[in-house]
Amino acid sequence: MATSAQAVELAIRARRAVRAFLPDPVDPALVRHLLELAARAPSGTNMQPWKVRVLGPESRARLEAGLLAALDDPDFKPKEEYRYYPQTFTEPYQSRRRKVGWDLYGLLGVVRGDHEGMKRQTAYNLRFFGAPVALMVTIDRDLEIGSWLDLGMFVQNFLIAAQGHGLDTCPQAIFARFHPVVREALAIPTHEVVVCGIALGHADPDAPANRLVPEREPVENFTTWLK
Repeated sequence: MATSAQAVELAIRARRAVRAFLPDPVDPALVRHLLELAARAPSGTNMQPWKVRVLGPESRARLEAGLLAALDDPDFKPKEEYRYYPQTFTEPYQSRRRKVGWDLYGLLGVVRGDHEGMKRQTAYNLRFFGAPVALMVTIDRDLEIGSWLDLGMFVQNFLIAAQGHGLDTCPQAIFARFHPVVREALAIPTHEVVVCGIALGHADPDAPANRLVPEREPVENFTTWLK
């Protein structure tokens, strides 16, 4: 029987961004339990800045219809309302980003210049990769970077807790680029920033995309041991 430390380590090591899900339903009581666990995340002065919307069938259908219409609209220009990535990529970040992107597209059979193939994958992304549970995460616009760090720990708690309960996840930043559509479909007030979505369910073991295992840098490459 695994010790508590081994169980936690197993959940951390097993967690990955799943990009194709089985339709098997997830008990809403378990989703609530995972959110309760995630809310144990630390936050400065216990502000707990996270906000989550769990989408039901009607809200999800409305959102996905709006997102796919925007994707097909040549006049719609996706633009984040907060900057996730730098304006200019430097090394080693550019190489890491390109490698994981082309590794994924290679598994999907999408070659460089295949704009239709890329669009199909984007549409699948906007449909939460077929996951049975879809969540949207927001934060109040007037909060500062410390609260965003707290929010990140909340999201990570949710992902690890889900893995520990035998579920798979994918945190999805793409929704921030479509924030006007998300805001309208889910009635999100303007004082909240659309941060990300989360897909939750059981990974499709036969999906090529789920064979992706992104490389991780060894500890020596990002750690300085000071005397």
